Amino acid sequence: MAKTSNDLMDRLVSLCKRRGFVFPSSEIYGGLGSCYDYGPLGVELKRNIKDFWWTTMTRKRDDIEGIDAAILMHPKVWEASGHVAGFTDPMVDCRTCKARFRADQLDEVRCPNKPSKSPIENNCDLTEPRMFNLMFRTFMGPVEDDSSVVYLRPETAQGIYVNFHNVLQPSRQKIPFGIAQIGKAFRNEITPGNFIFRTREFEQMEMQFFIHPSEDDKWYEYWKEQRWQYYLDLGIREEKLRFEDHGPDELAHYAKKAVDIEYEFPFGWKELEGIHNRTDYDLKAHMETSGKDMRYFDDQRKEKYLPYIIETSAGCDRTLLTVLVDAYREEEVKGEKRVVMSFSPRIAPIKVAVLPLVKKDGMPEIAREIYNDLKKNFKCFYDESGAVGRRYRRQDEAGTPFGVTVDGQTKEDETVTLRHRDSMEQDRVKIAELKNKILRELQ
Repeated sequence: MAKTSNDLMDRLVSLCKRRGFVFPSSEIYGGLGSCYDYGPLGVELKRNIKDFWWTTMTRKRDDIEGIDAAILMHPKVWEASGHVAGFTDPMVDCRTCKARFRADQLDEVRCPNKPSKSPIENNCDLTEPRMFNLMFRTFMGPVEDDSSVVYLRPETAQGIYVNFHNVLQPSRQKIPFGIAQIGKAFRNEITPGNFIFRTREFEQMEMQFFIHPSEDDKWYEYWKEQRWQYYLDLGIREEKLRFEDHGPDELAHYAKKAVDIEYEFPFGWKELEGIHNRTDYDLKAHMETSGKDMRYFDDQRKEKYLPYIIETSAGCDRTLLTVLVDAYREEEVKGEKRVVMSFSPRIAPIKVAVLPLVKKDGMPEIAREIYNDLKKNFKCFYDESGAVGRRYRRQDEAGTPFGVTVDGQTKEDETVTLRHRDSMEQDRVKIAELKNKILRELQ
């Protein structure tokens, strides 16, 4: 019997909890809607994804600088950006089940009443749509009134725009150049869901590239190519990716052009990253609202102008889900099911598992020495509990690309078995050469 998309997601969610990737937040109290905690493996995977993005966008380039802007910003930032007035989704209520849905996504959600179908299929008694602002409001200071309202930022991009000149001057950059940031954002989504695909608290990886207005098409195409290649380098299967252009009636108010990189999840093709030509909309809006000159003087062109911006915007949590879905495999090996997470070794949470074949004959002592040496360079895991085959299976589910086994031959010739996760092939390697061989394999 063929597995359904729901089956696959259920299996993945179960593995994520069992192996310590992702847990429901506050689970002992029944959880909190679409909020999740990252466990020991999940936090390592997430850190590796962020490091991979940061290295790609900043450390390997001379034309992109990094910042870390505050989550709480002056409320006028969000007035200037249009979020206070226009960051809304259409919402409807069901008079029968009392649930709330996005009016433009009724075919994608499920009514809580049985049978579990969409509100349209269940003929739900829906209210007329009304607009709902997605920003979380709070108060700064001891008095809770309109003068003390601040917002949890719904995106990280505005922190880049208001710091344009603050970054430009000390970095001595010249246009074209970019500013990158990884940080938390918050949206009071009406209907979050699909595990960590859409949550109310999430982490963004954004880069804003400042250019001369006459070169916007060139840089837009350039960043489309760069971001596509990034996902291939991350280990994502190319046949699972596609570009989806925004039509004229789909463009955001700030965009001249926009395209999504989409991934084919078990629940359909969904946005993984957006690439947008935002023109000079953002800098112009902040210049008009703040009264500060946001223009750039180009000493080569002898011209002062508001730069155009090409934005690349990716969700870290969504990228992590993509990596999990793309890596998940079920295989049959010698009549038994093997579940393996085929992560790219570059981002795998644990790089090497060190295993003594048995707990005797000095094997644990040698294995401990190898483990203590390797963990100076890699995230490693030591395991001597149970049959070695079961230990391999546990590491396959964790996505560990290399297993090092100390056996009886090790004491004779100072070699160990190096097992490769995906092929399950094993090589004999000298202990003295082990670190360098693994380093080469991780490139």
